[in-house]
Amino acid sequence: MLESIIEEHRVGNSNPNNRDDVTEDLLDVLLNLQDYGGLEFPLTTDNIKAVLLDMLMGGTETSSTTVEWAMSEMMKNHRTLEKAQAKVRRVYDRTGDVNESDLHELKYLKLVIKETLRLHPPVSLQIPRENTERCEINGYEIPAKTKVVVNIWAFGRDPNYRNEADKFNPERFIDNSADHKGANFEYIPFGAGRRICPGMSYGMAVDELSLA
Repeated sequence: MLESIIEEHRVGNSNPNNRDDVTEDLLDVLLNLQDYGGLEFPLTTDNIKAVLLDMLMGGTETSSTTVEWAMSEMMKNHRTLEKAQAKVRRVYDRTGDVNESDLHELKYLKLVIKETLRLHPPVSLQIPRENTERCEINGYEIPAKTKVVVNIWAFGRDPNYRNEADKFNPERFIDNSADHKGANFEYIPFGAGRRICPGMSYGMAVDELSLA
């Protein structure tokens, strides 16, 4: 499957006038690096397949886990479940089926997903970080080559930042501007910085559509 996708892009890149979609995507970038990047180590087709597979797995397995946790929490909190159902039915009553075009109207469902990611981040421990040189943070000396593992699960349940931190309460995000894009360190289900989850947008879209 990956081989056919790569070949399709190669053909499209060699004949750009025949492509329906001229927007460059991740695979186009990787193929461009392979052909013209001048990298110290060659980027093989197997390398590209590995990156694509990581993206697909990272955005599907974690999304299904999030949907399962959201359903579990709502089944334990009937008021939340009934409120989410009512919102979905009101938005999609006119079409009769759930589609992507109206997902932006499901404000409450987005709060349910945010609260689920806070309590049950699909990746509890972030990929380890390692600093390249000595630094000092809040008076603590951090030697070079120190490996740090960030506990996202603990961040989301920190009682210093949350009232009733272990309680499932989507309404807590109504007047809370914290989002999942890495700028608010008390809420980083996808990590933060240059190594934030590259499949974040894909994963959120899958969560919203599946749960709806």
